[in-house]
Amino acid sequence: MKIGVYGQSQNELTIKYVKILIDILVKNHVEIIIEEKIYSFFKETNPKIKYKTFANYHDLDQSIELFFSVGGDGTFLRSVTFIRDLNIPIIGINTGRLGFLATVQKENIEQAVQRVLQKKYTLIERTLLCVKTNEDNQDIEELNFALNEVAISRKNTASMITVETLLDDEYLTTYWSDGLIIATPTGSTGYSLSCNGPIISPQSKNIVLTPIAPHSLSVRPLVIPDKTNIELKIESRGKEVLLTLDSRITTISNTSKIYIQKCDFTIKTVQIIDQTFIKTLREKLFWGEDKRN
Repeated sequence: MKIGVYGQSQNELTIKYVKILIDILVKNHVEIIIEEKIYSFFKETNPKIKYKTFANYHDLDQSIELFFSVGGDGTFLRSVTFIRDLNIPIIGINTGRLGFLATVQKENIEQAVQRVLQKKYTLIERTLLCVKTNEDNQDIEELNFALNEVAISRKNTASMITVETLLDDEYLTTYWSDGLIIATPTGSTGYSLSCNGPIISPQSKNIVLTPIAPHSLSVRPLVIPDKTNIELKIESRGKEVLLTLDSRITTISNTSKIYIQKCDFTIKTVQIIDQTFIKTLREKLFWGEDKRN
C-alpha cells in the first residue's frame, strides 16, 4: 500500500504527530511519499532517512491509495490543492482545534492506521465549487476551486458592496452587505455557519448562499441545488473586492463578474467507521450536553 503524508512543517505539534504517523506506517510496511518541506525537516535531524517526496500536484499520481493530512481543517483544505482530481481519498489527523474535516484525534493515530489497513472505513464524496471571472487572474487560473466556500467581501472600504445574483440566468436579488458566501455542504460548518447559515449534511446535493451582515433584515441564507449555475455581478465604492476560495485570497476589480458552478470532480474523504458526521456534530458543537450539571 502506498500512502501520502502532508502537514505544516512550521508547526512543532504537527511535526511530532507526523513522526508518530510515519513510524506506525513504517512498522506496518507501508510505502510512504511525504511532502518535501516536512521531509527536509526530518532529514536535518536524521540524515539517514529516505522517503519519496512530493512538492505539488504534478508530483502525485493515482498509485497513491490514501493521503494523510496532519493538522487542522486548514491543513486539510491545503491537502485538497495537492490532490485535486486525482481521486485519492484523504484522511485528516486533527492536531488543531475544531476538526470538522480532520476527524481523527491525534491520540488515535495507530487505531486509525489499523482501520485503514483493514479497509474498515467508508468514503464520503464531497462537492467542490469551480470559479471563473470575466478578467484575467493568475491567482485563480490554476487553483480555481474550493471545497468549503467561495466568498466575496469588501476591501479597503467601510461601505457595503452590492452583489447582483443570478441563478441559472434568472435574477434572484442584489445583496447589499459586507459580502456573500457560497458554501458547499462541507463548508456549511465553516464561515457560512458563523454568519447564521444552516448546517448541511456532507452528502446533500446542495449549495447555500449566505450573506455577510446584510443591510436588509429580510435577507436570509438560501439553499439551492448544487447543479445550479451562479453568476455574480459586483459593485463597490472601493476599486477592488476580495475573492476567497477556502483559505486562498485574491483581489478582483469592483466591476467583476464571477461565475460559480459545481466542479466536475469530487474529493473523497475517509470516515473511520465509528466517526460519523452526526457524532462529529455532537462532539464539536456539544449538542445534547448540559454544562450546568
